[in-house]
Amino acid sequence: MTQVDFYVLSDAEAKARNLWACKVADKAYRSGHRVFMLAANQQQVEELDRLLWTFSQNSFTPHETCQGSINNEQTPILIGDGEVPETWHDVLISLADEVPSFFSRFDRVVEIVPGDEEHKKNARDRFRFYRDRGYPLESHQI
Repeated sequence: MTQVDFYVLSDAEAKARNLWACKVADKAYRSGHRVFMLAANQQQVEELDRLLWTFSQNSFTPHETCQGSINNEQTPILIGDGEVPETWHDVLISLADEVPSFFSRFDRVVEIVPGDEEHKKNARDRFRFYRDRGYPLESHQI
C-alpha cells in the first residue's frame, strides 16, 4: 500500500517548497529510488529543472523533464505537470493542489506543503482523502 508523507514547511515561499522538493528528490535518488516530481504547471517544471542543476554546489542530481515522452527510461528523476509514464511507480513528489489520479501506483507519495494558510487548508483536504481510504500517513513539520 502507498505510504504518504506530508512535509509541512514553516516557510510560505514557493521557492522554499521547490527547494525542499529538490532535496527530497536528491535524497531518494541517492538511496536508489526513481522519482517523479509532479509540478503544478509548466513554470514550476522549469523552476525545478533549474534548481536540480544548482541547489547543491557539490553535486548534480540527474533528471529530465517530461515533454510528452521520456527520452531516457533510465533517468532517476523525471519532472512533469501531467500524467506520469506507466513504468514509474517508486516515489512521487507531489506539488499539485489536488490528489493526483495515479498516486496509488506509487510505493511512496511525498506531499510538500508551504506554510501559508491556503496551502495548509488544501493539504488538510488531501490528508483526509488519503486517511479516509486507509493509506498510511506521516506528517513532518519542517
